[in-house]
Amino acid sequence: MSTHGNTCQRCVVRGHVQGVFFRTSASDQADRLGLTGHARNRDDGSVEVLICGPEAARDEMVSWLWKGPSGARVEDVRCELRDGDVAPARFSTG
Repeated sequence: MSTHGNTCQRCVVRGHVQGVFFRTSASDQADRLGLTGHARNRDDGSVEVLICGPEAARDEMVSWLWKGPSGARVEDVRCELRDGDVAPARFSTG
């Protein structure tokens, strides 16, 4: 478990997800849901999203990841639970 008492999930989002404000939009959505974590571009064109918080909020975020912002074309989202991760204090787009 994380230091904040919430589990983290690491998701990899594939498709047309870079250059469409995916990370910024994910950060806005995470803030609305009270989640912490990060969204980072990966060299293969995908985006890695770490989401930490209560299960219901994480589930809602994963549903959002399948849609993304208006310019995105999401083809696949793969998530795994990360019980060993320490939840960050906020959501970043580094």
